[in-house]
Amino acid sequence: MKKVNIVLVIIMMATLFFVPLTVSAKTIKDYEAEVNKFTKELQDKQSKIVTNNNEVAKIKANIAKIQTEIKELQAETVKLQQEIDESNIEIQKKSEENKALFQYLQVSDSSNAYLEYIFESTSITDMVYRISIVEQLTEHNEKIMNELKQLIETNKQKKIELSKKQEELNAKTKELEKERDRINEETSSIRDSIPSVQSQIKEAKANLEYYKSLGCGATEDIYACQFRKEQASGSNVPLVSREGFHRPMVNGYVTQNWGGLGGHLGMDLSNTNKTMPIYAIADGILFRKTYDANGALLVIIRHNVGGRYIYSMYAHLSSWANVSEGQYVTPNTLIGYMGNTGYSFGAHLHLELATCHWVKGGGCTWASYQSKTVNPRNYVSFPGLTNPRTWWYDR
Repeated sequence: MKKVNIVLVIIMMATLFFVPLTVSAKTIKDYEAEVNKFTKELQDKQSKIVTNNNEVAKIKANIAKIQTEIKELQAETVKLQQEIDESNIEIQKKSEENKALFQYLQVSDSSNAYLEYIFESTSITDMVYRISIVEQLTEHNEKIMNELKQLIETNKQKKIELSKKQEELNAKTKELEKERDRINEETSSIRDSIPSVQSQIKEAKANLEYYKSLGCGATEDIYACQFRKEQASGSNVPLVSREGFHRPMVNGYVTQNWGGLGGHLGMDLSNTNKTMPIYAIADGILFRKTYDANGALLVIIRHNVGGRYIYSMYAHLSSWANVSEGQYVTPNTLIGYMGNTGYSFGAHLHLELATCHWVKGGGCTWASYQSKTVNPRNYVSFPGLTNPRTWWYDR
């Protein structure tokens, strides 16, 4: 009885040291659904690109049509201006002719050609006829001048209308160009995201095949199945205790906590020494030594916590140490050096802990992984909770 009580006390004390691993049951059937979801998402993105390209082609055709209209308007405007200029010249000419005719009617200039024309008449009848001709010429010139003035006014009004229409076409062109740029930007964004989706599908399919190869049932909890099968096959991940977790750097400071700006999935740690050695935070098996989609150097270690796997990921490394996948590691194992690789804005270590991982054998798709990260402070003691730039001096 005393022995049993001691065991119970040990179990109860153990629960005080760990935050429970909230790993919801996931089955092969669930995984297949996620793979299908990603595949459909990829198909939708590719379909959207085709739709966008067709829409941009239509917009370009409309812009080209409008530019043709604008050129025609400009040519017509030039023609109207030429008519206005020619009409003004003709009005000036007719005005000069009328001036000469008026001089004749007033008989004010003996040298006037029209006056000579009258004096050359052979009879009164001929003279009256010739005076009548001069008057008709004057009236004709006045009529032409009035018609030319009307033409000028009409052309000016047409120019105003053409200018207004051209402004409308220019505004429409700008709207179309803005819409074209928006669609192109959307298409570019979709294209940029496709490799990520393709990578997720690739990893999800690899995960799916891995769990099927283990012989896990369609509705069986794959995490429990994986642990059982791997332990049975001799691929033992050492059990780690609460005291077995250590800081990944000899000293440094926290620059961003888990759950911070933008839903930060891990903790960022740094040091004035931008090439600080990075160590495993606990006993485990080096699960992956790889890159993420942005080119960051990663090390992922699998730990056994209470019969469940937990994964620690070390990102943005400048280089890896001489370690390999499948290797047993301890808190004394150098795994790499702090760096600035991938999507990073300064040398630091991004430490991320999760109850699964999206790479093969980790049991997550990327979408589900994001909800499976846990606060590293639940396992590793970091000074500076209130002041994120407080230094620590040991591991």
